[in-house]
Amino acid sequence: MTSTSLYKRDGAALSPLQKLRFFPLAVSGGAGSVLIEEGGRELLDLSASWGAASLGHSHPAMRTAIDQGLANQAGASILSGTNEPAVKLAETLLKLTPGANDRRVWLGHSGSDANETVARVVPAATGRSRIMAFSGAYHGGTQGSMSVSGHTAQEGVAKSDGLTLVPYPDPFRPFEDDPSGEALLAHIEHLLATSCPGDEVACFFMEPIQADGGLIVPPAGFLSRLSKLCAHYGILTICDEVKVGLGRTGLMHCFEHENFVPDIVVFGKGLGGGLPISAIVGPSWIMDHAPAFSMQTLHGNPVSASAALAVLTTIQADNLAARAQNTGGILMDEIARASAQQPEVGDIRGRGLAIGVELVKNENGAPNAELAQKTVYRAWQLGAVFYYVGMNSNVLELTPPLILTEAEAKTGAQILAQSIQDAAAGLVSDEDVAEFAGW
Repeated sequence: MTSTSLYKRDGAALSPLQKLRFFPLAVSGGAGSVLIEEGGRELLDLSASWGAASLGHSHPAMRTAIDQGLANQAGASILSGTNEPAVKLAETLLKLTPGANDRRVWLGHSGSDANETVARVVPAATGRSRIMAFSGAYHGGTQGSMSVSGHTAQEGVAKSDGLTLVPYPDPFRPFEDDPSGEALLAHIEHLLATSCPGDEVACFFMEPIQADGGLIVPPAGFLSRLSKLCAHYGILTICDEVKVGLGRTGLMHCFEHENFVPDIVVFGKGLGGGLPISAIVGPSWIMDHAPAFSMQTLHGNPVSASAALAVLTTIQADNLAARAQNTGGILMDEIARASAQQPEVGDIRGRGLAIGVELVKNENGAPNAELAQKTVYRAWQLGAVFYYVGMNSNVLELTPPLILTEAEAKTGAQILAQSIQDAAAGLVSDEDVAEFAGW
């Protein structure tokens, strides 16, 4: 084996089309909430690969499930024959997800293909051509999921002909200076009565916390009122729980904080605990629209389904939703305390272990993307991994494993606060981050 570093080998062999790099991270292993870099340095993982490694790394339940799934592998797909892990996963999701009884589950590889399927099947089944979604939404990286997204990272990508985007309710940067969201609801209601007729809208895509748009928590009651407005026009509500669902925010489903039940729920990332799997739970009259409408050979792979079952079982058995609520509260409180004298911290927000720290220019409160870029780089130098998101690339995102301990939360908060302070003091140069474009 050549002595060339793993990161350099990556650069020579792997296409940049699939890379979003913030610092030269090269991982050789991991355990729990710790990543092990090439060379043996340990890093506190406050991202969990954007929330995908929901149980952390090398979790015993995951290892057992995957080993058993491979020991007597039940094929590789549900395309032309079924298997026990896939069926049991679907049955489990139906039990865990609130909604009407007559529902079905679709299994995929990622949140991207799941959201693309929803964007295709709902207009087809309803006969309505329009879709509504929020600016800042990142519903995936496939053509279909990008076509109903509104994130600046996807500027230039063709959008659905019937797509109407509206601002997300952001109490920190509110629409028409109304942090309650009432002005935004009135705006949406006006659109449905005029230029975007409600009886032509098939569905409204929404995130109960807008994740890649900046970890934005909507004002209380907003999504509940929006869902009632949608129901008035017969518009189906699509809840994208890909990053923030399944225990991350302190409840099993993030939408449960908002006092409404969506018509269709989309799962991904953390569902597989790091293995590729996604799911849609929705009414049978939508999900039974047509056979072979949205299929890929490895959909319903029994090994990935076994991993997902282990994730769901462990979240419930170990009460990880409540643990996320407790540990997340400690993490937020410690960040607030440690950064209290840092004027560049404009807002700290989140639920459970989905937390955003918005960085601003202290002279005018404008988004500070440069500081975010240098902060995550400095955190990597100091021993922690997290990234930044947002329409302006200025929000530090924390989505650590659900098993994060209180001690790790306190350590992570200290590293984050020190990283902001060091980056603001100029300890990270422009040259250091020149090759790391991030978002």
